[in-house]
Amino acid sequence: MSPSLNSFAARTSLAVGDDEYEIFRIKGVEGLENADRLPFSLKVLLENLIRTEDGANITRDHILALANWDPNAEPDTEIQFTPARVIMQDFTGVPCVVDLATMREAMADLGGDPDRINPLAPAEMVIDHSVIADVFGRADAFERNVALEYERNRERYQFLRWGQTAFDEFKVVPPGTGIVHQVNIEHLARVVMSRGGQAYPDSCVGTDSHTTMVNGIGVLGWGVGGIEAEAAMLGQPVSMLIPRVVGFKLSGQIPAGTTATDVVLTITEMLRKHGVVGKFVEFYGEGVGAVPLANRATIGNMSPEFGSTAAMFPIDVETIDYLTLTGRPAAQVALVEAYAKEQGLWHDPSTEPVFSEYLELDLSTVVPSIAGPKRPQDRIEVSNAKAAFRTSIHDYVSADGSPELTDLDETVEDSFPASDPAPTDPKFAGDEQVRPARLMSAADGRSGRPSKPTKVSTAEYGDFELDHGAVVIAAITSCTNTSNPSVMLGAAILARNAVERGLSVKPWVKTTMAPGSQVVTDYYEKAGLWPYLEKLGYHLVGYGCTTCIGNSGPLPEEISAAVNEADLSVVSVLSGNRNFEGRINPDVKMNYLASPPLVIAYALAGTMDFDFATQPLGVDPEGKEVFLTDIWPSPQEIQETMLSSITQEMFTKDYADVFDGGERWKALPTPEGKTFKWEPDSTYVRKPPYFEGMQIDPTPVVDITGAKVLALLGDSVTTDHISPAGAIRADTPAGKYLTEHGIERKDFNSYGSRRGNHEVMIRGTFANIRLRNQLLDAVVDGGVQGGYTRDFTVEGGPQAFIYDASAHYQAAEIPLVVLGGKEYGSGSSRDWAAKGTALLGVKAVITESFERIHRSNLIGMGVIPLQFPAGESAKTLGLDGTEIFDIAGITALNEGGTPRTVKVTATKTIDGVESSIDFDAVVRIDTPGEADYYRNGGIMQYVLRSLLKPGAQSAQAH
Repeated sequence: MSPSLNSFAARTSLAVGDDEYEIFRIKGVEGLENADRLPFSLKVLLENLIRTEDGANITRDHILALANWDPNAEPDTEIQFTPARVIMQDFTGVPCVVDLATMREAMADLGGDPDRINPLAPAEMVIDHSVIADVFGRADAFERNVALEYERNRERYQFLRWGQTAFDEFKVVPPGTGIVHQVNIEHLARVVMSRGGQAYPDSCVGTDSHTTMVNGIGVLGWGVGGIEAEAAMLGQPVSMLIPRVVGFKLSGQIPAGTTATDVVLTITEMLRKHGVVGKFVEFYGEGVGAVPLANRATIGNMSPEFGSTAAMFPIDVETIDYLTLTGRPAAQVALVEAYAKEQGLWHDPSTEPVFSEYLELDLSTVVPSIAGPKRPQDRIEVSNAKAAFRTSIHDYVSADGSPELTDLDETVEDSFPASDPAPTDPKFAGDEQVRPARLMSAADGRSGRPSKPTKVSTAEYGDFELDHGAVVIAAITSCTNTSNPSVMLGAAILARNAVERGLSVKPWVKTTMAPGSQVVTDYYEKAGLWPYLEKLGYHLVGYGCTTCIGNSGPLPEEISAAVNEADLSVVSVLSGNRNFEGRINPDVKMNYLASPPLVIAYALAGTMDFDFATQPLGVDPEGKEVFLTDIWPSPQEIQETMLSSITQEMFTKDYADVFDGGERWKALPTPEGKTFKWEPDSTYVRKPPYFEGMQIDPTPVVDITGAKVLALLGDSVTTDHISPAGAIRADTPAGKYLTEHGIERKDFNSYGSRRGNHEVMIRGTFANIRLRNQLLDAVVDGGVQGGYTRDFTVEGGPQAFIYDASAHYQAAEIPLVVLGGKEYGSGSSRDWAAKGTALLGVKAVITESFERIHRSNLIGMGVIPLQFPAGESAKTLGLDGTEIFDIAGITALNEGGTPRTVKVTATKTIDGVESSIDFDAVVRIDTPGEADYYRNGGIMQYVLRSLLKPGAQSAQAH
C-alpha cells in the first residue's frame, strides 16, 4: 500500500478476535470533528481520502473540505476517490483486459518485466451479458442457449480464460453462473476490506451502470466507463466532485399484496420527479431496519433509473445476517461489525445525519405498480393499468389502428447484441392443450383504443388473433428482481396456484426465466415449485441479463410475421429495470416493468388491455371464474417458504468453485504465457495501437498546428452519440470491415460484443444515426444525420464517412479537432467515446462546457479538452468548421505546470482572402494527476512508465 501522509494522525489499530488491523479513524479525530454529522456515504469517502493522502492529488485541504462539507453548497470541490476494487461484466470488461494484455507487451518491448502489469486492485469479471434467450418453453432451453452462447463468443471467452490465468488479481466468473450484480452482493462484496494488514471500507467501481446494486449491502460503488475502470485497476484514483446527498427517510411496513418491485417503482418515480442526477441518495430512519437486504439491493440497483450516482443503505444487523446467510467466513462477518461500529458507520436510527435535501416515503402507502410503456420512471398503479394502456396506445397507432410515426427520444445506455436467427423448432410456451384464443378487439365492444385483430395460424396451437397490446414477451429477468427471494418465490407460488386452478399461459406469449443466481434454482427445487413454473412455460433459459439488455431472442416466426405484417403495437412485460423503446426486442414497441408475480399474471392474461380486478384470468375445471386475487400468494406463505427453502449451504455450495467453470469453460483451448498470442484473423479481439513507438521517457508535448475540424457539433452531444452501440449495419465502415474479413451478415453480432476489436469500434465512433455534424449543413439542405463529415483532403471537401475522412487525414499527417457546444459528453460514461476519439486522430476537443467524466477520459487518452472563453461559442466566434486550427501554449505543460489558457488561431480562406480568428481557450486539465496523464500521452502510458522506474511498486507489493 502507498503510505498515507497521515497529517491528521488518524492511523491506529483495531483488534477483532485474534486479529489486529491498521485502520484510519474518521471518528474522534482532532480537526475533523464535523465528520460525525456526515452521511454514511460521505464518511466512506472521507476515510478514503485520509488513507490515500499524498500531498499532491489528495491533500489536507481536500480532507478538510469533505469533513466540513456544506450540505447546501453546489458541488465545486474535486476530490480523488480510490476504489477498493473493480467489478466488470463481459461486454464492457473485455476492452479493459485487452488494454492490460497490450500493456504487458509494451512493458516487454521497453525492457521491463511483463509480469509487473497486473491489476493493483482486485478486479473481477462476471460473464453475464452474452446469453440470448433463443430457446424457451422447453426442458433443454438452458443447455441449448449456453451452447449457442459459447459458439458465438468463443474467441472472446478464450481470451478471457487466458486473462484469468495470466493476471494475479484478475478473476473471471464463467458464463452460466449468474448476473454480475447478484454475484457481487452474494459473494464478491467484502463490505469491509482486509488487505496488507489494513482494514477499510469496501468500495468499487464497475463497468455497468447497475453496479449500484451493491449499495444495498452497504458498499459505496457506481458504474463508470472502461477508462476509469482501467485506471482504478492500475491503482489510479477516480476524479469526482463532492456531491450533494439526498436523505430519503423510510417509515412503515409494506402492505400485503405489494412487493419490493412496487416499492422501487414508487421510489424511482419520486426521485425522478425530485431530481437527483449527480447526487448521492441515502436511506435513513426507523423504517430502514425493517427493509430486508434483498429489497435494499433491489432499490440500489435502480439508481441509474432515478438518476443518482449511488443509492446507499447503511450497515446494520440486517447486513450482518445477510453476510452470514450467504456463507461469508465468520471472521469476515465479525470484522464488518467491529469496523462499522468503531468508525461510526453502523446505522443508528436515533441519530439523523445532515443531508442536502430530504424526501420521505411511508411504505404502507405503496400500492401494486408497473412502469411503462417506455421509461422506468413512468409508474402506473395496476388498478389503472388498462386505462393507462388505452391512453398510451394512441401514441403508437392512429384511431383506425394504423401506425403512428413517433421519434424515439430515449437513449439506450448499454449496447446489446442483435439476435441471431431463431434456432430450429422452438416451442411456444404454455399448456399442451391450449384452446384457440383471441385478444380483445373492437368486435368485443371495448371502445377507447384502436383495434387491429390479426389472425395467426400455428401448427401446435391452431388459430388465434393478435391485436395491439398483445403480451408477446413475459420475462422474469435481470438483477433488479431476480436478486430477491420474496418476489421470486411469490412468482413461483402464484404459478403453482394458477396451475392448480387449471390456468395456462396464452400461446402467443414468449415466457423466459433467467435467474440472477444458481441459488434461485436451488430454492425453487427445495420448495418443489419448479414443475409449476415449467407447466406455464417458465423453463430456465440462462443465468444472465437476457431480456433487460435486449437479449430476449427472436419471437416465434408466426408471431413475428403477424406483428410486422399488421404493424401491431405489441407488448413485453419484464421484471427488469429498463424498458426504453427499441431496447427489448425489434418486434416490440411497448415495454412494461413489473414484479415477477405480475409478469406471470400478464402471461396468463395475454394482453395489457386487461383489468385484473374485473376480468377473470380463466375458469377452473368446475367452471368457476378465477381472478388474480384468487391465486395471489399471501405474505405469510411467501415468508414461510423463504424460511423453509433458503439455506446457507446453498450459497456455500454454489459459490465454492465460482471461478472454476464447468467442462465447457475448461475445455476451451486457452493460450498460455504471460503475454497473449494475438490471432491475426480474429475479428473480436485485436491488439490496439496505444503503445506503438512508445519510448521509456515521454516525448515533450507539442503545440497543435495545421489541424482540421472532424466534426462541428451542437449542444448536449452525449457519449451515446459518440460511442459505438447496437447492431452493425452492413453499409457502414464497420460492416464493410467485417465483410472484408469474411464475416457473414448474420454473424456481425454487435458493437458491444466486438468491443475488444478497436478496428470495429473506431469505425463506429461518431456514427450514431442521430448525430448531426454541422459541417454538412452547407452541403445538404437541412443537414445530414449520422456518421458523416466533410473530407478536406479532397478538393471541395465532399461528404464522407467520419472514419474514411479520418483515415485520409491521418495518412496526410493532419491533426484533427472537434468543436462542440454545451454539456459535451454528458450521458453514461463510456470508454470508447474517448478511445474512438483519440484513435480517429483527434488531438483537441473545444467546447462550451464538458461533462466531467468524459473530459477526464479524453485526457486519459491523450486528447486535450479546451473550452471557449466564457460566453463564447463556435457560432459567436464565427467558426463554421472549414478553418485550419493552430493551438499554441500547450508546451507550457513540459515545465511541470498547467497553463490556464492556450491561444487558438483559426484561419480560413474565402475567395482567395485569408482571415483569422483568435481566442484564448481555457485548458480543462484540472488536477496534477491529469497533467501527468497528458504529458505521458495517456493514463496507460503514464502507469506503464511508472512501473518501469526503479523501485516502482509491483502488483505483488500491493
